[in-house]
Amino acid sequence: MAIKKQYLKSKPVCKVTFSVPAEEAKNVAVVGSFNEWNTEATELKKLKNGTFKGTIDLESDNSYEFRYVVDGTYINDEQADAFAWNDFASAENGVLNL
Repeated sequence: MAIKKQYLKSKPVCKVTFSVPAEEAKNVAVVGSFNEWNTEATELKKLKNGTFKGTIDLESDNSYEFRYVVDGTYINDEQADAFAWNDFASAENGVLNL
């Protein structure tokens, strides 16, 4: 899994690209505090090599909690900037610091 950040000079926005290698998966989405944990809001697109990829624009100078949903199973990205315990999910979420 990978997270790529590209900060824009023209406005306080960071383009964040999420990549999830999941050849066997049918659906992969990224959910988090930026899309109210909506599993349909930010679905990633499957590439020919089996990796799911997607880019979203997020406001800079913020932190966001997030996880991936791979065929209904929530997983974390080991490359997250940090991890935070979430009582609602009874699990850790990845944290993205921009």
